[in-house]
Amino acid sequence: MFGVGLHFSLKDLMAVKAIAIPGAIGQILVATLLGWGLAALMGWPVIHGVVFGFALATASTVVLLRAMEERRLLETQRGKIAVGWLIVEDLACVLALVMMPVMAGVFGPDAANEHHTIGSVLASIGWTFVQLGLFVAVMLVVGRRVIPWILERIAGTGSRELFTLSVLAIALGVAFGSAMLFGVSFALGAFFAGMLLNESELSHKAASDSLPLRDAFAVLFFVSVGMLFNPSILIEHPWQVLATAGIIMFGKSAAAFFIVRAFGHPTGTALTISASLAQIGEFAFIIAGLGVTLKILPPTGQALVLAGALISIMLNPLVFGLLDRWLLKHQETTPTAVETELPPGPSLDLHDHAIVIGYGRVGSALAQV
Repeated sequence: MFGVGLHFSLKDLMAVKAIAIPGAIGQILVATLLGWGLAALMGWPVIHGVVFGFALATASTVVLLRAMEERRLLETQRGKIAVGWLIVEDLACVLALVMMPVMAGVFGPDAANEHHTIGSVLASIGWTFVQLGLFVAVMLVVGRRVIPWILERIAGTGSRELFTLSVLAIALGVAFGSAMLFGVSFALGAFFAGMLLNESELSHKAASDSLPLRDAFAVLFFVSVGMLFNPSILIEHPWQVLATAGIIMFGKSAAAFFIVRAFGHPTGTALTISASLAQIGEFAFIIAGLGVTLKILPPTGQALVLAGALISIMLNPLVFGLLDRWLLKHQETTPTAVETELPPGPSLDLHDHAIVIGYGRVGSALAQV
């Protein structure tokens, strides 16, 4: 999410909120209902079905970022909508992680030993929103000025190693601090750190220096998914695995498609958003694991979530491949010029001008001269 934030500005975040907020909420509701329906067919209690369905509703940032970067869509309107969509899902996951212990106390097997009232539940929700608001306020008011200033002072020392270390320290520090002080997820904190670094003129260098770390974390993510997967679930519950994968790849993707189309966006944009969300990842594992710990999700549910994640991640490149073919075939009906429209450039009728390619330490000094 830090790498995504480096390509995302505050203006971009405000521009996509009109579709990202209602779109993500609508898609989460549809996926949760579908998961609850599958759980009901398996004879699970309602609370188990709700947790299971919500775990299937959130997409993986790592997989989305990979697909968008390979196709150079991160800077387009489609890419920004998809990223904004995932930010809203992350916020929903933060709220869900706070509410799950309360739900376990009210509806779980140990509910008789817990005493929760409507007031206590509303207080928990309100406190979560207060923490989230404080985090956003600190990031926008303080971080927007402090982080770029620190980065520029460090770059002024001329030490490449210190600059790279500072970029990684800011990314991990903001992510850790947001989780410890404000109860916000690591992913959301890292996204805001990248977005605030994007305000600096050194954002491109920060992005290039953080690329090895992003690749390392991406590899660890995919390895961890394989290590957690239990192959016996495919033999013991074959139709449940297929139904789970169907909800992930078709159910919530269809909901996203119709929502994007309802907002007036072209079919190509709707299909891109649908393909981006046709998988689940890190937050699904966290929610499923916490659900098992709180006894509001059976271990079979966690195994189904892992199986669905593995299948959807493996098939997601194929989905994007089909999308690429469709877009290539229908270019005349879904032109990309609107999404990648550039601002009017300077007049080409120029004399006695020089073009400096690269605005790092050497390029900036050369431009001043």
